[in-house]
Amino acid sequence: MRLLIATGGAPHSELAVRLGAYIAPTTGKAPTILTVIRHKSDRPRAEAVLAQARSLLEANGAVVHTRIRVGHPAEEIVAEAAEGRYDVILLGDKHAHDLVTRLLGSTVKKVLVQAPCPVIIAKGKVEPVHRILLCDSGAESVSLLDRFTTRLANLARDPEITVLHVMSQISAGPGVSGRQLRADAEELIREHTPEGTLLERDIEILARLNLHLDTKVRHGFVVNEIVGEARNGDYDLIVIGAHRGKGWQRFLLEDLAFQIIMHADRPVLVLR
Repeated sequence: MRLLIATGGAPHSELAVRLGAYIAPTTGKAPTILTVIRHKSDRPRAEAVLAQARSLLEANGAVVHTRIRVGHPAEEIVAEAAEGRYDVILLGDKHAHDLVTRLLGSTVKKVLVQAPCPVIIAKGKVEPVHRILLCDSGAESVSLLDRFTTRLANLARDPEITVLHVMSQISAGPGVSGRQLRADAEELIREHTPEGTLLERDIEILARLNLHLDTKVRHGFVVNEIVGEARNGDYDLIVIGAHRGKGWQRFLLEDLAFQIIMHADRPVLVLR
């Protein structure tokens, strides 16, 4: 698995480098550390940023490649990911408060929208990845867990994966009873509801791979329940999906993803 770690030397970028140091030994390939500068004259500063990041990863035994690109950070990160055929991008999240950034969009948001591969946003509590909270909404024809295990399961050694489905009254369609909205995972599976079928399929996937699994259902607002479960369960990584459809459903799900990232206090992986 090819890992691209983007850093600008700021504290939030250092979180990405630290998480990269934990992940790199499990990927089987040398990670690449990328920094982007606006002007060629900034190259000495870029070399210093890369040297600091490289020393952290090499201290964990990783062999590291480095890259410097000139231009806009988001555009150059996406271009490097595409040209280098990376499997995942890792970058830090700078929580923006100023009006200009909120209007024009942060680097993280632009990368998430344009990236050709999954993206990990490092923030808050950064630890070796072991406990993973995978939030499978069933919005895609291929389950989120299936996409994760076939592409990125080696982010962690011997991972413990909890598959979470949030039963939200806001998204409930016709024919969904109030009792189902309050049911737990076992009840949904036993009654063959759409959510139960999704959870049962995820259980079968993990059983084939001999991975440790738990399933959970929470009830309430999607963002609140995912963030709350991540905190209460002390997970190391939250996994969510990016919707690849069109129209209002895509924008709604993208907005949910951005809200989860904004409110989470630990790293978030967005699968594409």
